Amino acid sequence: MRKETIVENLNAVGERIVTCCNNCNRDPSEITLLAVSKTRPAEDLRIAYAAGQRHFGENYLQEALEKQDVLKDLDIHWHFIGPLQSNKTRAVAERFAWMHTVDRLKVAQRLSSQRPDHLAPLNICLQVNIDNEQSKSGIAPQDLEALAREVVQLPGLRLRGLMAIPAARQAVQEQQIPFLALAKLLQSLRELFPDEELDTLSMGMSADMEAAIACGATIVRIGTDIFGARNYSE
Repeated sequence: MRKETIVENLNAVGERIVTCCNNCNRDPSEITLLAVSKTRPAEDLRIAYAAGQRHFGENYLQEALEKQDVLKDLDIHWHFIGPLQSNKTRAVAERFAWMHTVDRLKVAQRLSSQRPDHLAPLNICLQVNIDNEQSKSGIAPQDLEALAREVVQLPGLRLRGLMAIPAARQAVQEQQIPFLALAKLLQSLRELFPDEELDTLSMGMSADMEAAIACGATIVRIGTDIFGARNYSE
């Protein structure tokens, strides 16, 4: 039953993405579905992989590394999407394809210097605290340009775009407000750095995916609607 549920959920999320893209005149191929697999056993990821899912997002480093070891036979694109202490950057630099939550120059510098030479530069997003919430990580919008100017010079990194986790909102029109703000910030960076491939907006989760896609999301981070509600007590 677990296998059937995950596969059905993946198909349902895929259908939601297609429907939303049709409604806002976007190509569904522009959207990468990132399956957020924190707290999930490796077996769940293997089920999703067998159903065609390739991009997985992890929030907790040690848990992610253990899964990577178990699933090393699979060609998974690993994304780190949680907060990261500067003394734990090496594992992300060595074992991930993407890092979504860069919000400090020190972390960026360490990731760059620790990225192995035989690997392509690490794809990164700068995390923006788009609602200025004290409880959230991320750089303030007004400080984004200064950080980006430093990051684009780091040889081990490839700045791809921006990421945000807005405050929860119920109405779709209200959900779109921070997403539109993030899209505007990305456009400003494109104008400042025309030679950079700034093509990524990592935004939108299970409850606000449609609003994010309508506002230009290219990566949506979906956990609950694929794997079900989490039980953090386990």
